[in-house]
Amino acid sequence: MSREVILYIAASVDGYIAETDGSIDFLGGGIELVEEDTSYQMLMEKIDTVVMGRTTYDQVVNELSPEQYPYEEQMSYIITSHPDENSEKVIYTNQEPVELIQKLKEEDGEAIWVVGGASIIAPLVEAKLIDTYILTTIPTILGKGIRLFNEFNGPVNLKVEEVYVKNNMVYTTYTNK
Repeated sequence: MSREVILYIAASVDGYIAETDGSIDFLGGGIELVEEDTSYQMLMEKIDTVVMGRTTYDQVVNELSPEQYPYEEQMSYIITSHPDENSEKVIYTNQEPVELIQKLKEEDGEAIWVVGGASIIAPLVEAKLIDTYILTTIPTILGKGIRLFNEFNGPVNLKVEEVYVKNNMVYTTYTNK
């Protein structure tokens, strides 16, 4: 049985995941935390593996959660051309995203969460290796920044599974057809 690969990510209305300088300060814009949102907790209950690029990893450990690595319970694969020393739960690899995900999908385990930028996401989208897309639209138009999807050979047709609004954000879940 093949493991599910999930892209769970937030983007601006115009499709940016970060500002030009890499900052994600916009993620707080326009959000009204009045309703309990359990989507992240539900994701974390489904996964045992996290795959991200080095830029995202550095942002997590240096800015977002410098006191404690938030994915200590999961196996983390960091795709990088500048590997550090591996630990029990953090593996640095220079494998291409498609090759790594294909290998992980065939191993025993729970779902795999793809975190991070377009250089990791685009090849996986093009290879149709992402099973579930959970996109949160932040009610902000950036005008420029780092795009969620780089150019790739498409199209990739998806099926809309669920759409809802919570805390002034739109959550859309798609699956590969």
